[in-house]
Amino acid sequence: MGRGLKPSLVVVGNGMAGMRTVEELLALDAGMYDITVFGAEPRVNYNRIMLSPVLAGEKTADEIVLHPRSWYQQHGITLHAGDPVVAIDRRRRVVRARSGLEVAYDRLLLATGSQPFIVPVPGAQLPGVVGFRDLDDVDTMLAAAQQGGHAVVIGGGLLGLEAANGLLKRGMAVTVVHLTGSLLNQQLDGDASLLLKAALEHRGLRILLGVQTAAILGDDRVSGVRFTDGRETPADLVVMAAGVRPNVALARDCGLHVERAIVVDDTLQSYDPRVYAVGECVQHRKATFGLVAPIWDQARVCAAHLAGFGHRRYVQQATATKLKVTGIDLYSAGDIVGGPGTEDLVLRDRRAGVYKRLVLAGSRLTGAVLYGDVADGPWYFDLIQRGADVSALRDRLLFGPALCEAQAA
Repeated sequence: MGRGLKPSLVVVGNGMAGMRTVEELLALDAGMYDITVFGAEPRVNYNRIMLSPVLAGEKTADEIVLHPRSWYQQHGITLHAGDPVVAIDRRRRVVRARSGLEVAYDRLLLATGSQPFIVPVPGAQLPGVVGFRDLDDVDTMLAAAQQGGHAVVIGGGLLGLEAANGLLKRGMAVTVVHLTGSLLNQQLDGDASLLLKAALEHRGLRILLGVQTAAILGDDRVSGVRFTDGRETPADLVVMAAGVRPNVALARDCGLHVERAIVVDDTLQSYDPRVYAVGECVQHRKATFGLVAPIWDQARVCAAHLAGFGHRRYVQQATATKLKVTGIDLYSAGDIVGGPGTEDLVLRDRRAGVYKRLVLAGSRLTGAVLYGDVADGPWYFDLIQRGADVSALRDRLLFGPALCEAQAA
């Protein structure tokens, strides 16, 4: 067994998913394993979700630390930060780090996360082209913002808009380039997306929709971006925010079953019963994950199995997305696309800047998009999750819980 009397748990990845699983495990049985953690970044675990406020100047890097070094010491966890695992030998049950260090495991937890998808165009490797994934990326962006100039953000999803907003606040001229015809097309319908576009343009962002990048221009450093329609725009910084790809190379190289991501069952176990995986690197019942809520659920289930309490199963739930970009409030939950047999309830108040769309399937609420007034978001989300019968509330549903509860009383 491992190195001592206790079984050895090795965690590959010192990010939010891996450390949340370790936290849950410690709460169930603090002394069960000898724990070793390997992280690619030379840092302790921090809150990746808070990178945008750091970029925008609302928080410092120190303020987003989740687990200081003292936490690892206090729990007897060996941390190898800045020394990523480069190989796994499942036959010998050993991991090898970049430094050459080898550590044996009885249980292995892969929490390798994901990496930004770098659009494969000429010039993508030029200095000044950056993802938006870690504190190093934020440092690169802040250094560019100090020089002023133009930033081009490729991707009009949640991450892209947060990057664009942060750079705008730091004094850069910012252009957002998005492949489809509407911003946040994963979370918003067309009408809400148009409202968002107008509000962002009013704040000073330039937004190009339905535009594809053909090349990143520059000799020794980025100087501009060319699009497939022949147009060009100057750029001193290019931020790639066009989605992420699960980090699966390690798992694939050691022979684990990998499709789009590392395939796990309802206990977060891979095809090798000694190897578990959580977070953005996993695929569960064909789905992959990027939001915190499902990853926290995975951490809870995985920790229970590692601790020997094998009674929990991971079940995918509906998810909700909240976005706050410079005072624009958005909330989206459940299935916002709808389909055959669904109907929409819509409320528009242009003067107040409020838009609500609810998707109904029979007597149940299945999706909600809120723009401008999001206070009732959690109430709608609860109705979606419970599969509640809302037929008696149908006429008042758009006006929120106060009116619906008054009717029920």
